[in-house]
Amino acid sequence: MTVELLIQLLVSGLGMGFIFALIAIGLALIYGVMGVVNFAHGEFLMLSMYATYFAFALGGLDPLVSLPFVALAMFGFGVAVYYLLMRKVIGGATHAEIFATFGLMVFMQAAAQFLFGADYFSIDHSLLSGSWRVGGITLPMPQIAAAAGALICTAGLYALVFRTELGRALRAVSQDRVAALTMGIDADRINALSWGLASACVGVAGSLLANFYYVFPRVGAVFVLIAYVTVALGGFGSMSGALVAGVIIGVLQVISGLFVASTLKFVPVYVLYLAVVLLRPRGLLGRL
Repeated sequence: MTVELLIQLLVSGLGMGFIFALIAIGLALIYGVMGVVNFAHGEFLMLSMYATYFAFALGGLDPLVSLPFVALAMFGFGVAVYYLLMRKVIGGATHAEIFATFGLMVFMQAAAQFLFGADYFSIDHSLLSGSWRVGGITLPMPQIAAAAGALICTAGLYALVFRTELGRALRAVSQDRVAALTMGIDADRINALSWGLASACVGVAGSLLANFYYVFPRVGAVFVLIAYVTVALGGFGSMSGALVAGVIIGVLQVISGLFVASTLKFVPVYVLYLAVVLLRPRGLLGRL
């Protein structure tokens, strides 16, 4: 293996790793605050990719331009899902929360297939089209921009959660809901905020992915399974764990693809996940 090839693989792996991390951080945020696994998270990603595609195809908006609008729209969508659906099942039986998000996943997939068909859509040219050549290394601009955007968004969310008053309220509800309520924190509003922020994260990820990945009704399932593994590997509820695990998975699956068939490139990822589950069940950076 040459040095150029190794660097090329690392660049590709880091690019996908940061995207995995950004998707997974949304899951980790909701689970950390409410203890709920959102099975429709992949469909939120699918929705943001369709929004980006149609903004480009019908409105002529480049994905880079539509990104903040898609993120804002997804924030509102996440808040609406909380108030219209999740608020009614939170605090009830666990299976009610599971069936609510699973049912939402099935509904969104079926709705997308009904409205947009099973066709694959793609954005064939954008401000991020093309690639750079640095020495013998090719740097595809969409993937580089996706990695940079995911890293900036993750850093912004991390600063919000760990450096602001609002973030302290989020962490207080996450650590002890009853104590947070006695301190005057509106837990219901914090729950809605966590759904909004998680959805905005996946909105950014969807806009970045739409630059170089096909848009179709089941695209969310392609990424969300890896996002679940990322959250479990990093530690449920841990944002920093999701970031570290996302980068590890991104690099590992790209390097694995060099030695095994592309259809098997995620096998080493799942083997690593099983090893961590057996040896460290709380994940790499999870809490006890």
